[in-house]
Amino acid sequence: MRKKYELLVIGGGPAGITLAKKLGNIYHIAVIRPEPKSMIYCAMPYVVEGILPIEKTFKKDDLITDSGSELIVGTVISVNEKEKTVSLTDGKVVGFEKLVIATGAEPFVPDISGVEKHGVFVFKTQNDLEKLLIEVKKIKNAVVVGAGAIGIELAQAINSIGIRTHIVEMAGNILPNMMDEEMSEPAKIKLLASGIRLHLSSKIIKIEGTERAEAAIMDNGVRINLEESEPDCADGGAEKRHGIIIFAAGVKPSLDFIEKTSISRSKNGIIVNAYMETNVEDIYACGDCVEFVSGINKKKYPGKLATNAVPMAKVLAHGLKGLFHAYPGFYNGAATKVGDLYLGSSGFTEKEALKLGYDTVTAYSEFSTKFPVMPGALPLKTKLVADRNTGILLGGQIVSREPVAARIDLITMAIQNRLTVEGVLGHSYSAQPYQSYYPAENGFVAAAEKIYEKIMEPSD
Repeated sequence: MRKKYELLVIGGGPAGITLAKKLGNIYHIAVIRPEPKSMIYCAMPYVVEGILPIEKTFKKDDLITDSGSELIVGTVISVNEKEKTVSLTDGKVVGFEKLVIATGAEPFVPDISGVEKHGVFVFKTQNDLEKLLIEVKKIKNAVVVGAGAIGIELAQAINSIGIRTHIVEMAGNILPNMMDEEMSEPAKIKLLASGIRLHLSSKIIKIEGTERAEAAIMDNGVRINLEESEPDCADGGAEKRHGIIIFAAGVKPSLDFIEKTSISRSKNGIIVNAYMETNVEDIYACGDCVEFVSGINKKKYPGKLATNAVPMAKVLAHGLKGLFHAYPGFYNGAATKVGDLYLGSSGFTEKEALKLGYDTVTAYSEFSTKFPVMPGALPLKTKLVADRNTGILLGGQIVSREPVAARIDLITMAIQNRLTVEGVLGHSYSAQPYQSYYPAENGFVAAAEKIYEKIMEPSD
């Protein structure tokens, strides 16, 4: 007799773990995940760099099992919504009363000639990381496709262990979804100074080689050679050293197993309402596998981040306990590190806001992380983006040589609550010589004040 669960969760990432922790003492739950271990994905580049052992990136299984939930390691290949069962590759069939799909997303690999060759990788799972750790010991050249946060962090890690590293990015600047060009420029300079080769406004159109990738050909005609020969002192000959290409340029939802169901989906993911309900009764979805909207303009928008997946899972968990509150949408607070620079952003960049049709007003503030007279005071630059017609904040970006995540979280909260720049003017903040700029100024408030004055001053 097949086993049946009150709540079956497909996916053991951030959303799946959150559901197990929140509901394991209420529902009879099983969590199905394909990987032997659940990974802290954003820590993976630091394993490549040698800062962390791979074991440190494994999430403990007791995050799931301590709540009373069961863990099943396996891959789901189909869902039968009528019989309320799922089938696994090993032949097992598992029943459910309620089903949550939280399978996340997988790296997007473009359909170009040569992507099937040896030496072409993606970077998401434990298996991907383990293969890459073996490969980096044997190579001289690496191409990372994508200059988002993961691509840049991975490229820095590979470069730091003595491998000649290239980054290929379709956009004209690094971190294009996080930062406007002028705010990312200091990080670009850091990457170039470290020896990383940047190929912006470029894309790979072909990978050459016989069985293994030997060169990447770009749309501008540039050829990046991956293989080179090194003198072999033993016999006076030459040893051929290979290279690799890693795709880290976007993700797509992992949903092949629901193709034969009536669950509504688009190319961006499963379509859900604000309570994470699908169009099929007793089937829910959350995390990177769903399509949802920006919290700013309530229009469909990408938001495949763990920091979005967890709040979605909490909305669903509360709903399954009878505590209903709606998920507000994506604000995409994010942070990364380039060299000794910390960068963070939230909401829309100026470029994105203009593309979406907003009449934008922007302003900058430049202060320091401590009183300027204090030892260790470092520059802190803030950019805010607002809508000229309403004064509502649309986005913010910060660059400093100290961590900026907490400051970005404040901007996210302001955007989420539809605060106007006028509303920011009354923001009450703290000050202390080692922890802030002088009491007279605050970077967030100062940038908002400049925008307020631009909006309110009569035009010439």
